Amino acid sequence: MQYGWLSLLPPIVAIGLAIATRRVLASLLLGIAVGCLILKDWSVSWNPLTAVADMLESRLWVSLSAPSHLRVFTFTALMGAMIGVIHKCGGMRGVVNVLAPLARSRRGGQIMTWVLGLVIFIDDYANSLLLGNTMQPLTDRLHISREKLAYLVDSTAAPVSGLAVISTWVAGEIGYIESGFTNLKLEHGPVDGFGIFIATIPYRFYVLWALLLVPLIGWLGRDFGPMLKAERREWLRGQRGESYATHQHAPTDDDTAPIPERWFNAVIPIVVTLVVTVWLLVVTGRNKMAPTTEELSVWQMLIQVFGKGDSYLSLVYGSLAGLVSAIVLGMGQKLHTFDELRAAAWRGAQLVIPALAILWLAWALSDITGKENLGTGEYLGSLLQQRIDIRWMPTMVFILASIVAFSTGTSWGTMGILMPIVVGATYRMMQQQVGGVDPNDPLMIASIGSVLAGAIFGDHCSPISDTTVLSSQASGCNHVAHVWTQMPYALLVAAVSIVCGTLPAGYGAPAWACLLSGSIVLAILLLVLGRRVEVAAEEQKGLSK
Repeated sequence: MQYGWLSLLPPIVAIGLAIATRRVLASLLLGIAVGCLILKDWSVSWNPLTAVADMLESRLWVSLSAPSHLRVFTFTALMGAMIGVIHKCGGMRGVVNVLAPLARSRRGGQIMTWVLGLVIFIDDYANSLLLGNTMQPLTDRLHISREKLAYLVDSTAAPVSGLAVISTWVAGEIGYIESGFTNLKLEHGPVDGFGIFIATIPYRFYVLWALLLVPLIGWLGRDFGPMLKAERREWLRGQRGESYATHQHAPTDDDTAPIPERWFNAVIPIVVTLVVTVWLLVVTGRNKMAPTTEELSVWQMLIQVFGKGDSYLSLVYGSLAGLVSAIVLGMGQKLHTFDELRAAAWRGAQLVIPALAILWLAWALSDITGKENLGTGEYLGSLLQQRIDIRWMPTMVFILASIVAFSTGTSWGTMGILMPIVVGATYRMMQQQVGGVDPNDPLMIASIGSVLAGAIFGDHCSPISDTTVLSSQASGCNHVAHVWTQMPYALLVAAVSIVCGTLPAGYGAPAWACLLSGSIVLAILLLVLGRRVEVAAEEQKGLSK
């Protein structure tokens, strides 16, 4: 709190320069440098050398060597290596051959990507990397742009994991909710965190409508903004008979000998990865559960097990098992020698290095803006302490959570920062303006839901978000291009979320009525703003003549 508006400078510098220059690494480094200058020279004489030393040792090195970060680096590199081996063995082409009859058009390809995104709900990282790399050859064949694929992947990663009752997110979200009520003297005793979590689902308007917009765009075939230009470019490429034979970010084969295109060479390693990951989540979660005499339902037991499980460890060894199974399959069928598969794995791992570099710097910047340093989220959260009409609380919370997530690049961090503030502020305001407080009051539920939804919206728009980075990397899309093309869609859903969701909910409208009206409005706006790619492309061809 002591830094005030200065705490906003590092993320503003990093995000602004990243969008303006499209040089994400340099922009992040400059944002980190600005943060270190503020931290080191706030109360001492001006000495940039101390700021440089702090940036190198206390920020960059610590961010690189943190155990949880190292596990994410390892998991991502192993996933890249596994994808490299799968490509080498023709597995991805085999998957395309199987899915092609089910997705013969651009519409079918987009809908299928959305459906598969809903299926991989356990973890957002696994969702992004598996879905993006698996669907890339199919969407290339259908001439769906890499920007559209990255949008499809990003919009079914965090939203699905955040809503799923069984995922690596759910225990954290429930824990944030319960921590918000911990210091409050409630008349009804301890709250049921799981019950409130379930109750917030209809009030997470942005998350639900973001998931709805994806199939709407695919089914109606309409796009707008920068995404329309990207889609038009790929459609024209298809009309000219050009193929996406050279994958921009996919491992390439050095040999020209034909390889059998067998779908199971891709599906088996991916299934092994998911099975081992889930199994380790269960094992590590059960080991951390404290003995209790309380009778738990099956759902409560699963939620606690998955929530307490070590997701980082599970992802690392799950991806390692997938890589080993891919190599065994390739050697067992005598498709390639071990040395050839090792080289393919190395090429695949090399391709994720740019994404890992962005993640590294984004984490360092997130640490600088965190509570123990500049306190960017706390400064923004303090704005909630000002007296406002309680009926505006869900809207104000959604906007604030969006700003915090956009500035810090972390939806989880935003939830952790704002949930105690929002629960406490809403509780006090309800006491003053309503006269009584019920944790299950729709205003309280809507405000909590706005934290969870706003955090994901801001994360979707932020170029320093880890899931945004992974989605663009897995889809073979330029990172800033992904942010730039996805943002108008995210802003459209956010606007509908406020007008048809948080505002009427604050004034007492039932959630089902908000969801119904908002869904209709979203479809109408897409029809009005969007244009069919084919029509736009033909018009461009006519103008060029």
